[in-house]
Amino acid sequence: MAYKHLEIEDKWQKAWDESRCYVAEDQSDKPKYYALSMFPYPSGAGLHMGHIASYTPTDIVARYKRSKGFNVLHPMGYDAFGLPAEQYAIKTGVHPDETTQKTIAGFRKLLQDFGFSYDWSREVSTCDPNFYKWTQKIFLKLFEKGLAYQKDAPVNWCPALKTVLANDEIIDGKSERGGHPVVRKPMKQWMLKITDYADRLLEDLESIDWPNKTKEGQKNWIGKSVGAKIQFKIDGYDESFTVFTTRPDTLFGATFMVLAPEHPLVAKITTDVQKEKVNQYISDASKKSELDRKSNLDKTGVFTGAYTLHPFTDEKIPIWISDYVLMDYGTGAIMSVPAHDTRDFDFAKHFEIPIKQVLNSSGEPLPFEGDGTLINSDFLNGLDKQTAIQTMIKKLEELKIGEAQTQYKLRDWLFSRQRYWGEPFPIIHSEDGTNIPVSDDELPVTLPEVADYEPSDAGEPPLARVDDFVNYDGPSGKGKRNTDTMPGSAGSSWYFLRYIDPHNSSQAFSDEAQKYWMPVDLYIGGPEHTVGHLLYARFWQKVLFDAGLVDHKEPFDKLAHQGTIMGPDGRRMSKRWGNVINPGDLKQTHGVDATRVYAMFMGPFEKDKPWDTNGIDGARRFLERVWRLVADDNGDCVAEDVSVSDNLNKMLHKAIKKVGEDIEKLSFNTAISTMMILVNEVYKEGVKPKALLTTLSQLLMPFAPHISEEIWQKLGQDGLVAQSTWPTYNPDLIVDDVVTIGVQVSGKMRGKIEISVDCDESEAVAKAKEIHAVQNALDGKNIFKVIYKAGKILNIIAK
Repeated sequence: MAYKHLEIEDKWQKAWDESRCYVAEDQSDKPKYYALSMFPYPSGAGLHMGHIASYTPTDIVARYKRSKGFNVLHPMGYDAFGLPAEQYAIKTGVHPDETTQKTIAGFRKLLQDFGFSYDWSREVSTCDPNFYKWTQKIFLKLFEKGLAYQKDAPVNWCPALKTVLANDEIIDGKSERGGHPVVRKPMKQWMLKITDYADRLLEDLESIDWPNKTKEGQKNWIGKSVGAKIQFKIDGYDESFTVFTTRPDTLFGATFMVLAPEHPLVAKITTDVQKEKVNQYISDASKKSELDRKSNLDKTGVFTGAYTLHPFTDEKIPIWISDYVLMDYGTGAIMSVPAHDTRDFDFAKHFEIPIKQVLNSSGEPLPFEGDGTLINSDFLNGLDKQTAIQTMIKKLEELKIGEAQTQYKLRDWLFSRQRYWGEPFPIIHSEDGTNIPVSDDELPVTLPEVADYEPSDAGEPPLARVDDFVNYDGPSGKGKRNTDTMPGSAGSSWYFLRYIDPHNSSQAFSDEAQKYWMPVDLYIGGPEHTVGHLLYARFWQKVLFDAGLVDHKEPFDKLAHQGTIMGPDGRRMSKRWGNVINPGDLKQTHGVDATRVYAMFMGPFEKDKPWDTNGIDGARRFLERVWRLVADDNGDCVAEDVSVSDNLNKMLHKAIKKVGEDIEKLSFNTAISTMMILVNEVYKEGVKPKALLTTLSQLLMPFAPHISEEIWQKLGQDGLVAQSTWPTYNPDLIVDDVVTIGVQVSGKMRGKIEISVDCDESEAVAKAKEIHAVQNALDGKNIFKVIYKAGKILNIIAK
């Protein structure tokens, strides 16, 4: 009879709750381990299998580490400020907090149903005033250090949603939510000076155990470039503009310049003949998001009619505008050398602009982007790349038209949203025009009730219409409150620190707590956060480090990205495709443990994997096979106090070693496979040994905790298997007496032999000669040499 998973799950979840076995100790003599999954946004769509697949690995590691004697912190919370709740409020009038709390309750229930070993006493929500009080306090620390400021910045404005959107909230020029058109417009925004930390954000990547792809993603996003700044005069005007280039040595090959459509000089220098085309292009570019402009492969642009003068030859160089140049990146202008840059080459070919080669390509076709010696370059001719760069920079500095410079792609973090549902800024705009921080006693600055959650057509936030909120007369003086709110990424940039001391009403976290718990030992979440949350969290941690509030420069010691669980059709799970797998349904049909086991058995942790209904059936059958070794159809224990064969004992000790090592490596699928092989061998030998099954329940516990507890109890063990000590293996029992090795003849595989691990060479060769394929390969030849490593390889060299 199949085990009754719903009864078992309910029984043991209550037992765990009553025993408080997952509550972390604030201080302990045990070594600490902080295991964390990226917390979810409480969307009305609910949790799906992707969430379960993301949270299960961290839970497995947390359970394993507890068994290994660690004081484990494994918390959960909610990234609760966000656009969907606000849009629902605009549509229905229901307060976002009401919607959010209802959604959180559903999330919490499902997470508890799936047996995750969270310390629920540390649960946090970023929309809780007791939490965002400290988000506001950290913002004031940024403000105090000159790292938070206001400026007019071009933003992604969505007229339909009436809000500013981040780049990652836009797809193909439209809002991710709703598919509404997005345009670029200047607005006064709060900015955070993450650029001040560019070098440290790069350097400290070397100190953390993160996937190389993620590190490279952040390096590319920060985009450190060493080169030169060059000034170009505009022909016929008392004006000039500056470009930055990493290849100043190719200056003699520049045949056109490109300005961003928003560059302030464009309106001034455009000729009357070109004005209509230029204005139309500027209008079209304003409707594109920054990401679309960066990724657009189409060659678009308009000639302004104006020219710059080459600083050494006085040759006229045409000035174009194109939307791939961004005003708020670099200088908003680029020097184009089409012979040695693919993008410039394509642009020049498309618009029939001259191409001048200045690097010796040794016959390679253009564009040549290598490091050839300089040609057609006056005083640089014959020089190699580095010498030419240094020579050109020296010349530019002598003529006072340029200088060496380091530049970054990274720009300051746009930190304002014209929304209601977010953290209010703890800032007063005083009557004399200065920004004044509110006092600590006035924190948190809470969200007031509003009659209408929708921003105005001009982008004025909902808070701007609440006079009692806006007009301030208090301890910090007289003035008006800032009416923007912070982005959703504010709370997620430090939430991992609140978990360590969540009930502290006088500090965001105590010094003792951060000294004991930080950094996070294992952080698991999606790679889509590479240049968002993961970068912002590192930035805030460094600011707090500089302020003396934390002892560690990095928040997450080890980072891992789980693969995506795809729908059965191989596409991302989406209501749109009708391929969403509901974990609540699987709880009913297959049980939580089978769902967890299958999610981990589908394939390597980091790979994307399509859902297969037959696969979860197989996971359920495996657990039932384990169950039948312990209990009969009536649920009575049938396991016996019997000894096991040497073979089975060795397999058990190998399994203990392998499962533990695989959990450490996040190789969950191979750990489960090892346990399946062990169970198959138990069935082969026709025994139900209590001692072995007791150990198996401990190995299985991190993956399938409910059935493991039931088995542990049925086998007569005391307490909870979740609190038992991880089994140890006997090193002598994991060494094979007999091994199978491959036999090669002159480097070609000819078969395999089974021999003892200490078999000598002559015996191994004799055994190999019994193989028919080896006999044929040696026929008529003399053995010239034998390469033999006991227990590993045998290669017979014959001539």
